[in-house]
Amino acid sequence: MNTALAYLIVIAVWATTPLAIKWSGEALPPLAAAGARMACAALLGLVWLAARRQPLPLHRHALLSYVAALPGIFGAMGCSYMAARDLPSGLISVMFGLAPLISGIFLQLVPGGFRLNRWHWLACLLGVAGLALVFDDSLASLLRGDPGQRGRGLLWMLCAVTLFAGSGIVVQRVGAGLAPMAQTVGGLLLSVPLYGLALWASGQGLAFSGAARGLFAIAYLATFGSLLGFYCYFQVLARMPAATVALVTLITPVLALLLGASLNDERLGVPVLAGTSLIVMALGLYLLGDRRVRRRVVSTTIDDG
Repeated sequence: MNTALAYLIVIAVWATTPLAIKWSGEALPPLAAAGARMACAALLGLVWLAARRQPLPLHRHALLSYVAALPGIFGAMGCSYMAARDLPSGLISVMFGLAPLISGIFLQLVPGGFRLNRWHWLACLLGVAGLALVFDDSLASLLRGDPGQRGRGLLWMLCAVTLFAGSGIVVQRVGAGLAPMAQTVGGLLLSVPLYGLALWASGQGLAFSGAARGLFAIAYLATFGSLLGFYCYFQVLARMPAATVALVTLITPVLALLLGASLNDERLGVPVLAGTSLIVMALGLYLLGDRRVRRRVVSTTIDDG
């Protein structure tokens, strides 16, 4: 698939996924909805591989790559489903907007990793300020040890975005060279038993509420959010730096907020909207930092030539 098309698909899928996650919780408990989504997506992926007569690599390097994807497929998604109980869908997408900033910070700890310049660090500080506004009065509750409903959801999302950012870097570092669909299916298959264990440990059960919209959302997420979305994500991830790939979240928060407001009647307070604006500005500043680095590299190359 063309890289530009895959990138656009990732934007569309990520913009609609938070609302679909929110709706899927109407049909099943959070971890059950997430597990059902991943199991259906894994089965569809196996059918796709069989139809294309493509094997699922099971050598040591491939298995290591599948394991590296688990913090994103199981950890980040599971935390997102837990957060969806307490947060508007648009705010879930906004929190994922912190992914490139966290990716950049993680890369400072990796030998030979991308180094942040002063523009990137300024973007990180701006992102933290935006996050503080998003938490708003939840900060005081957190300090008292009682985060409240929204604070609990935001903590789940901080875990989700951290796991997501770290997983993308590790998958790249493993460098198994797998086909995107094989990487996707392998990670999905390994995540299913983990969701089963999490479901058992949490005691959430499998009670179906009868909500048709929730079932439709699970089917959508299995087909597009997991299979097509992860397929395009891993394809783009194999061709671009992890922090740059994560910059897709510069666009998706705005789209997700619009979808949440128009389709789910979600309304956010002034501090949250102000914090959202700061986070989007931080992502733009981070992108500016990347461009400045690229221009400097090109200029240096020309001068040396």
